[in-house]
Amino acid sequence: MEFFTSYDGVKLAYHVTGDGPPVVCLPGGPAASAYLGDLGGLSAYRQLIMLDLRGTGQSATPQDLASCRCDRLVADVEALRAHLGLDRMDLLAHCAGANLAVRYAARHPRRVGRLALVTPSVRAVGVAITGGLRRETALLRRDEPWFPAAFAALEAIVAGEATDDDWQAIAPFSYGRWDEAARAHHAADAGRQVPEVAAAFGAQGAFDPEATRAALARFASPVLLLAGEVDLGAPPPAMAEFAGLFPDAELVVQARAGHFPWLDDADRFVSAVAGFLG
Repeated sequence: MEFFTSYDGVKLAYHVTGDGPPVVCLPGGPAASAYLGDLGGLSAYRQLIMLDLRGTGQSATPQDLASCRCDRLVADVEALRAHLGLDRMDLLAHCAGANLAVRYAARHPRRVGRLALVTPSVRAVGVAITGGLRRETALLRRDEPWFPAAFAALEAIVAGEATDDDWQAIAPFSYGRWDEAARAHHAADAGRQVPEVAAAFGAQGAFDPEATRAALARFASPVLLLAGEVDLGAPPPAMAEFAGLFPDAELVVQARAGHFPWLDDADRFVSAVAGFLG
């Protein structure tokens, strides 16, 4: 673990693993980066620099939680780039971290070499994911033993009638296999978000989809969007629309993968991402 001081004096942590040219990794959540592991073995090909976003993991929590808003976290990513002494950096982002990555790319396009977005959230770009699309994706799992209870919970969520139990019941949809490893990952993942930081991340003003889309239409660097075939959070049709916002983007749909594709098929995931990053 290493530390640096960001633009406003807040001390932030990052974790370094692996060999090769560096790639800065932005976790979802917002949360600590530990759940990413070594991204299925990607660290054998690239040095992974995994940032704990402010207020999470080993990074300090600022006195002003408003500085945890997504658009304001762009300054932390830029401070990390400067700390690392990189003129340009490759970026990899998962889930909600993709909102931060695209906001960074929109503001600092010349600082990004290659951009890999893994099962990304779409809030920063305003792509709509309908309840119907989530149901359609969920039905791909209809033959699995846990499906009836999970699908009933999904229906309650889509109808706006969800309970805490319903949100727990849909957990199997996040994984390509709801096996012992997936259950352990989900259990470890359950407490990684800090509610106050999560609320600040998406507070009013965090996203400006129209301006971000306009900036990404001029973003010249290569982009990879990696979707999981059965991921309700980032269904492939929505990811295809997301990819279309960039001049030079490739969409890869990993078969039978959910929201954490490096867990579902590490070899296939690493092959796609390492091949893209070079």
